[in-house]
Amino acid sequence: MTSGLQAAVAARVPGAAALGLVVPPSTDAVPAVLLADRDWTAARLAALGARYAVDHRAPGDRRVLATVWWYSASSVLLTPALAGLATGLPLSARLADTSVALLGGGTPIAATSSAPGGDTAAELRETLAAVVDTVAAVGGVRPRPLWAVAADSLANRLLALGRALGEEDRLTALAAPLAAALGPPLPAPRYVDVTGVRFTRRVSCCLLYRLPPEPLCTSCPRRPAAERQVLLEDTAARMA
Repeated sequence: MTSGLQAAVAARVPGAAALGLVVPPSTDAVPAVLLADRDWTAARLAALGARYAVDHRAPGDRRVLATVWWYSASSVLLTPALAGLATGLPLSARLADTSVALLGGGTPIAATSSAPGGDTAAELRETLAAVVDTVAAVGGVRPRPLWAVAADSLANRLLALGRALGEEDRLTALAAPLAAALGPPLPAPRYVDVTGVRFTRRVSCCLLYRLPPEPLCTSCPRRPAAERQVLLEDTAARMA
C-alpha cells in the first residue's frame, strides 16, 4: 500500500502509477534496507541469472547481472525522493523509510517512502552509497560504473517526471546541482535535445545487451555516435 505522504505526491503527478509511485496490486513489498544486504542481493542475482539462463557464479556473468540489477533497482529506488522534490512535498530517500515492490520474478517495479524528507542530497548519498557498496561486493563490480548508472537513473527519473508534469526544463535543471550536492564519484547527469525532444545523454552502460536476446539500448554510449543520433531522431519523431 502506498503511504499517505507518497499518495499526496502521486496525486500531483499525472501517470504516477507508470512512474512507480503507486504500488501495483499483487506485488511483494520488501524493506529497502534489503537492497544493502549481501545475501539478499546475491539471491536476486541468482534469480536474474536463471531468467536469462546465464551462470551467476561465473565472474563475468555475475558482473553483468549485478549491473543490470542495479540499473532497474536504482531507477525505482530514486523515484519517491525525486518526485517529492518535483512536487514540493519532500519524501525521505533513506533506506529505512522506503519499501520496494517486486514483480513475481523479483524485478523492482515501484517504491514507497513513508516519511517526510529532509536533506534530499544527503539522504540520497547515504542510500546510494550503501546499495552501491553491496552490489559492487556481491557482483564483483567496481563501484564507479555503478555510480554512473545511478547518475543516468537520476537523469531519467527527473526527465520522466518533467514530462509528466509538463515542466521538463525545470525538472531536468535540477539534475546537475543535485548530483553536485551528492558529490563524487557520482558523475554529472547530462541531457541532449534531438529535434525538439530531450533525452538523457547516458554516462553509463547497463550491460543489458550482454544478456541475450536483449539488444543495445537506443541511447547506449557503446553505439557509434552517428547511429545513436539516427535512432534518437527516429524515437523523437514517434514521440512528437
